[in-house]
Amino acid sequence: MSLRILVINGPNLNLLGTREPQTYGSKTLAQIEQALAQKAAAAKVTLTCFQSNYEGEIIARLHQARDEQISFVLINPAAFTHTSIAIRDAISEIRAPFVEIHLSNVHRREAFRHTSYFSDLAEGVICGLGWRGYLYALDFALERLRRSN
Repeated sequence: MSLRILVINGPNLNLLGTREPQTYGSKTLAQIEQALAQKAAAAKVTLTCFQSNYEGEIIARLHQARDEQISFVLINPAAFTHTSIAIRDAISEIRAPFVEIHLSNVHRREAFRHTSYFSDLAEGVICGLGWRGYLYALDFALERLRRSN
């Protein structure tokens, strides 16, 4: 069975590179996805990236992931981190391990950003390490999948 990793990015992450670069960095989402794709290809793993500003689309993509037997999920729920029980329910239902990723250190920001509906279900949480957090999350996923296979 081929190992399949899904990367999900939530609202406003399509604006990376231009949106508050002092907080989120200057890399675009396309650049981050390209770096992930290169690393995944070198590891001979199938990587699929998905971004949406809409909660329902993210939920539908997670439902699709269940049918596709995704091996691991990397998710940056963005603002949905603090608001979406529906995405939490969907990601818990696919029964694939996942890492929650945030570009900024949410614990150094507004108090409402300190609450996550995902962290207690996640294998791990990476925050505050900028775009490289995605690469670290992928490294973790690859190692975890290798150990379990």
